Amino acid sequence: MEAGLSDAFVFFGASGDLAYKQIFPALQGLVRRGLLAAPIVGVGRSGWTREQLIERARASIKEHAQFDEAAFAKLASQLRYVDGDYREAATFAQIRQVLGEARAPLHYLAIPPSVFATVIGGLAAADCATNARVVLEKPFGRDLKSARELNAIVQRYFPEESIFRIDHFLGKEPVQNVLYTRFANAFLEPTWNRTYIRSVQITMAEDFGVGSRGRFYEEAGAIRDVIQNHLLQVLSNFIMDAPLHAGPGELRNERSRLLLAIRPLDVHSVVRGQYQGYRHEPGVAETSEVETYAAVRLYVDSWRWADVPFYIRAGKCLPVTSTEVVVEFRRPPREVFGELVPSLSSHLRMRLNREVLIALGMRVKVPGEHMAGEDVELIVTRQPGETLTPYERLLGDALRGDLGLFGRQDAIEAQWAVVDPILGDRTPVYEYPRGSWGPREAGRLIEGDGWLDPQPD
Repeated sequence: MEAGLSDAFVFFGASGDLAYKQIFPALQGLVRRGLLAAPIVGVGRSGWTREQLIERARASIKEHAQFDEAAFAKLASQLRYVDGDYREAATFAQIRQVLGEARAPLHYLAIPPSVFATVIGGLAAADCATNARVVLEKPFGRDLKSARELNAIVQRYFPEESIFRIDHFLGKEPVQNVLYTRFANAFLEPTWNRTYIRSVQITMAEDFGVGSRGRFYEEAGAIRDVIQNHLLQVLSNFIMDAPLHAGPGELRNERSRLLLAIRPLDVHSVVRGQYQGYRHEPGVAETSEVETYAAVRLYVDSWRWADVPFYIRAGKCLPVTSTEVVVEFRRPPREVFGELVPSLSSHLRMRLNREVLIALGMRVKVPGEHMAGEDVELIVTRQPGETLTPYERLLGDALRGDLGLFGRQDAIEAQWAVVDPILGDRTPVYEYPRGSWGPREAGRLIEGDGWLDPQPD
C-alpha cells in the first residue's frame, strides 16, 4: 500500500439502510477507479454469511447505481463479513483476525451514535485502533454537551488527525462548486462584504414528508437534522475568508473561524413548523411538538459581516425539492430613475441540486422611450451536478487521510453552540399545510421583500 493509504476498510452497519443506499455503490465506484484494492470487511448483527453480504451489495448497486460487472466482481473478491454483537469482545477479535496483516485500517461507523462508544472501545481492546482511522456518521451528538462528551470518548483512542466526522453534504458536487466559485473569481471579493451585500438566504426544501423515518425524526427534528450541520456548512463555505495558504487544512481553519463567529440563536430568531398530518406518520407521537420546518435569522460577529442578516430555512412537504443560496446586493444609494425597485432585484443565486445553476439578477431597461426597467436573471452556468457521489468522494478522501471535507472538533462544537439555545420545545411549533412554504409566522423573521422561493427545475 502507498504511504498514508489505509490498508483495509471496515464498515459497521453492513446490513443497514445507509449501507444499502450509499456505501455499496460508493465502494464499487472506488474499486472501479482503482482507489480501493484493500480488504473490505462488513460488520453486522443480522446472522448473515459472506455470500449474503455479496448478494446484498449486488442488489444495492443495481438499485442505486450503474452496475459494472467487472468492478463488482473485483469488489466481491475483496468483501469479507463478520457477524456478531457489538457488545461482545469476540466480535472484535474476529475483526482483528479477518484483517490479517492489515495494520492501518479505516473503520467506518455507519451505526447510531449511541453505539459509537461501545464500538470504539471494542476496536481499541482488540488492537484495531492503533495506526487506524475512524469515520463517524452524523449526527455527532444531540447538543453541545453530548458532542463534547463524544469527542472525549473518541479522542481517548484516536488522535484528531485520524477522526473523520462525515457530513455527506460537503461531498456534494454543487456544494464543492460554492467553494470553488467563491475563491476562483476575483471580481466577487470587492463586493463580498457588508458594504454591498444586504442579506443572504439559504433554503433547503423537500416536497416529501418523513415517510418511514418518523421514529428518527422524533429524535432529531429539522434543526438537528439539517440546519445544525448541512446548512451551517453551506453558509460557512459561502462567506468564509480565503485561506492564507493552499491545502485542505487551511480551508478547515477558515471554516472553523467563521463558524465560531456566528452569534448563538435566541428564541426570537427562530420559527418552527410542523406539516399537517405529521403526527399520523408511523413512529410519530400523537402529541409530537417536533419541527419538520425551521427558519432562523443569524448574524456573524465579524468586521466583514457585521449586522448582515443570514436567513436559513429548511422544511418537508414544501412545494418543491431544491436547495438554493440567494445573495441580495444592496441597491444604489439613489434610484436615479425614480422607480420603486424590489430589494431582491440585484442578486446572485446558486442552486445546489443535481443540476448546478448560477444566476445573476439585475435591472435592465424596458424597450421604449421611457427610462423604465424590469428585473431579469442572467444564467451564468447550468451543468450536471454530480460526477462522483458524495460518499464515493468522502470515503476516497478518508482512505487517503485527506481531512479537508470532514468536520473538526472545534467546528462541530461551534455549530452546536449556534443552535443549542433553541433546541427542544423552547418555541411554539406552528402547523402548516402540505405543499405550502411553511407557517406564515416565518415571514416575521425576514425584512424587505420576504423569502425568495425556489422554483421547480
